[in-house]
Amino acid sequence: MTEPAPKREAFWYRWLVKPVATQLSQGTEPRKVAQAIAFGLTIGIFPVLGTPTALSLVLGIPLRLNQPVVQVFRELAYPLQLATVLLFIRAGEWLFGIPHTPLSLSLMFQRFFAGPLLFLKDYGMLALFAVAVWLLIAPLLIALLYCGSLPLVKLVSNHLPPAPHAA
Repeated sequence: MTEPAPKREAFWYRWLVKPVATQLSQGTEPRKVAQAIAFGLTIGIFPVLGTPTALSLVLGIPLRLNQPVVQVFRELAYPLQLATVLLFIRAGEWLFGIPHTPLSLSLMFQRFFAGPLLFLKDYGMLALFAVAVWLLIAPLLIALLYCGSLPLVKLVSNHLPPAPHAA
């Protein structure tokens, strides 16, 4: 007789509910978890590839954000980051009134390997324009994500056994 295969956790449960439930079961307040979710998702779409991890630490430590939750939700936002980088660049071009810059991966790689300084000269301002747009929308996005996630975090919290109190 064979044993049944262990039940596999659903993706959303494993990557969304479980990290939240773990932090709540350790006594973290729902508002702090919701705050970490909001910051993690917002930092996760920062328009400069390769920087959200460091940015989440730079912002998260002084703000005393729950780092496990920030890092999980920052990582979950990665596909959104890829999808929004060009949107941030184009919005930055529009905001600062500069002409549309043609972008192609082959040209960008060619410039980068010809010399990082040349690459920065050609594309550095585009990155700064994109960051400026992100900085404009980040506070509103954090507020919306916080308000949207807090009721869901409280719902998860209400389905957990009470957290043990420290003696």
